[in-house]
Amino acid sequence: MKLRSKIAVICGKLAYWIVRKTGRGSGSVIPGQIARRIDPEILAELSGMVRRKVIAVTGTNGKTTTNHILAHVLEESGQRTVCNRLGANLMDGVITAFVLAARASGKLDADYACIEVDEMASVKVFPKLKPDCVILTNVFRDQLDRMGEVDLICDRIQKAVESVPKARIVVNCDDICSYGLALRCGHQTVTFGIGEQIAEGMPTGMGEGVFCPFCGRRLAYDFVHYGQLGIYRCPGCGLERPRPEVTVTDVAYHDGAYAFVLDGVRVESGANAPYNVYNTLSAYAALKAADAPRDCFARAIREFDYGNMRECVYHINEAHVQLYLAKNPIGFQQKIFLISRDEKPKDIVIQINDAKVDGEDVSWLWDVDYRYLADAGAVSIVTGGQRGQDMELCLKYDDILCSSTTNVKAAVEELTRQGSKNLYIITNYSGLYRTNRMLNEMQAARKEGICR
Repeated sequence: MKLRSKIAVICGKLAYWIVRKTGRGSGSVIPGQIARRIDPEILAELSGMVRRKVIAVTGTNGKTTTNHILAHVLEESGQRTVCNRLGANLMDGVITAFVLAARASGKLDADYACIEVDEMASVKVFPKLKPDCVILTNVFRDQLDRMGEVDLICDRIQKAVESVPKARIVVNCDDICSYGLALRCGHQTVTFGIGEQIAEGMPTGMGEGVFCPFCGRRLAYDFVHYGQLGIYRCPGCGLERPRPEVTVTDVAYHDGAYAFVLDGVRVESGANAPYNVYNTLSAYAALKAADAPRDCFARAIREFDYGNMRECVYHINEAHVQLYLAKNPIGFQQKIFLISRDEKPKDIVIQINDAKVDGEDVSWLWDVDYRYLADAGAVSIVTGGQRGQDMELCLKYDDILCSSTTNVKAAVEELTRQGSKNLYIITNYSGLYRTNRMLNEMQAARKEGICR
């Protein structure tokens, strides 16, 4: 290992220690930023030390959960694994994961690396990361001001994938955008998908890829899971959803969680959302494609926490508080579906911001069908955040009664004391960790349990 690379690792670790010691953040980015300034090739240097396989996860929704499942299963199998668990998925965040996993000598002792990569950053990250396997979860509209429309996202990912010609692509073939992208790349692929409907009454939302990527004809669907995910065929050129190489069958939802058969084994998961069935399936498909250990998969999934700080549960003032992250129309639609599944009376707080990490263009709010909230049994709905009034306007256009607040904390405090004792909070990125911290503090003050 070059002396320059060793110095980069040491300085990155020191930066992490300083950031954490001074309480100036999570330290998920700055160590990588400093290490890269010292050695621009530090990522290639460290990723090249991984003994077996480097697995990258990209796509619009599900990256973090899928990546965490991968790391969890591999570690349960006794494998030493590098993972960017802090969720920083741009170049410096990816480097940070490797820097923190390396020893002070600069050496990396790892069998696998499971790395979540932002779609738009993938074109710069992949050539240095050199993944052996790339999971493409799905492609939906997300952060219009940064990413643009879906076809631009697909073009970006395609360039990234083409930069690593030896990588095997694990692709969601239920998503015409992802599958079409994989076909254009010409890489060796492993497909995954779900051939049976996994939830009754689930809103499909806005389908982004309803046209054939090759001939432009509108696709015909046997059924749609959500968005454009489903069983499709093109009446023009004959393209159709292939039979997936990895799938789940006998999907059942009971006692608030999904169970299914995967590769002949019954898997009892803690997933309460349909999209987490996809995330679990994609992780298994990647392990299979990478010829990685998966004998303990069913046991590991039974013990896996799908929360990831994005779907935490709290108990405050004897109220049950569920926090959800929603960052785009499909994600928001899914969260509404989960809320509507709860038949008990409930209060709902929706916090929308327009910080840079959220995407300053929040026009996507108008692509969500809020009518499902009208039948969700909400006692009250409160909107807040920098764009709380925009959110209020969207709801009022669908004749949904709501109010707006400039003090989300006070609203939560009041609702946990005097509300239905069943509170749901939806927030986008910039409010997520701040709200997590607020709820943890409120819960700790009452000494009523912990976040799961």
